[in-house]
Amino acid sequence: MTDTRPLIHADGQVLAALDPSLYADSVADHAGWAASRLGAPLELVHVIERRHGAAAGTNLSGSLSLGAQENLLQELADLDEQRGRVDQARGRLLLDQARERVQNGFGLSSQARQRQGSLVDALLELEAGVRLFVVGKRGEHADFASGHLGSNLERVVRAVHRPVLVASRAFKAPARFLIAYDGSTTTRRCVEMVCASPLLQGLACDVLTAGEASPEAQEHMDWALAKLREAGYSPGAVFQAGAADAVIADVARDRGSDLLVMGAYGHSRIRNLILGSTTTQVLRSCLLPVLLLR
Repeated sequence: MTDTRPLIHADGQVLAALDPSLYADSVADHAGWAASRLGAPLELVHVIERRHGAAAGTNLSGSLSLGAQENLLQELADLDEQRGRVDQARGRLLLDQARERVQNGFGLSSQARQRQGSLVDALLELEAGVRLFVVGKRGEHADFASGHLGSNLERVVRAVHRPVLVASRAFKAPARFLIAYDGSTTTRRCVEMVCASPLLQGLACDVLTAGEASPEAQEHMDWALAKLREAGYSPGAVFQAGAADAVIADVARDRGSDLLVMGAYGHSRIRNLILGSTTTQVLRSCLLPVLLLR
């Protein structure tokens, strides 16, 4: 029996991970949209990650007198304390602005919390009560010209066990979504989860297989289309040959998709670290928000 709990668990909340990046407003908007669609509580979280600053890495042996070393260490400790206060104040402002944004934009009240430590660890600690995570594609220190993902995004997506909505740079309420589908167990489960959840109900949808319409591929496609029709959708079917990451981006653009739905990291963790994956490539190249399901 297929487990569809991650998107339909009645007590789960939507949790948005915010940082002071250009994606902050979009993450708040995507989270507000998802929470309103799901009828779920919304929580906004900002994690102050530990700095790896000069105080931790400074080697003072032999370079300064004992008194000078003590004075410098005290100055560094004072500076760290001051930075900590600034980070906390900035985080509170970020959360206050996000709460106001989802209240004004979606009529939603939300809870907010600030934590210190690792973002991945914080999300894993909170995961039991979460039905959907919302994160930004890139973080506070991202190099937008490089095409690299945010330093935390891949770690979060690999670590958590709940669906993750990866927000695009700007929010647009989705009207049409595209499911990347290859007939595998993971992508079949994606279709079943879409059908079981209110998140995307009422939206137009297409199902994409990157490849030729062979008899086997057509059989898999027919199964997906039948499931979606049973759930009230009127899906379109697309077969297109080519590399999966390039095909997904092209078809999403051509079909006017506002959201991509796909499975997250279908291979082993070690294989992904060595070879990369379609998931990572799509996250890098696709300009749409991406809903990653397991």
